[in-house]
Amino acid sequence: MPGYIAARMGSPVYEISKDFVFSAAHQIRFHGGKCERLHGHNWRVRVHARASTLNRIGMVIDFADLQKLVAEVGSRFDHQNVNEVAPFDQENTTAELIARFFYREMSRRLAELEGGRVTVARVDVWENEGSLAIYREE
Repeated sequence: MPGYIAARMGSPVYEISKDFVFSAAHQIRFHGGKCERLHGHNWRVRVHARASTLNRIGMVIDFADLQKLVAEVGSRFDHQNVNEVAPFDQENTTAELIARFFYREMSRRLAELEGGRVTVARVDVWENEGSLAIYREE
């Protein structure tokens, strides 16, 4: 039994997440179907932050601090046409590309705030209740 326990023990990973919800319109260029027409969603973005060590008070990062960062990134899209907000004025507005955008922006902001201790594990983006795109880097 001790071998089993030792084999299962790995490096610690702590993960937390925060959601940001926004309403915005978009159109998917070159889609060829109805999604090429301007339409809207109530988008939900979930950012998963991870760390192998906790801060001095036992947290990955304070939920309020993570929420503030997610809201700073996401508020630029709220009640906007996403196709008019950089960088989506130059690239398509698929849920996958929006997830990648949040991942990279949040990664940059967390690195500035936490010095690399906290990273983004993944970002989930829902266009609606049944449609989810996930972006992570491995």
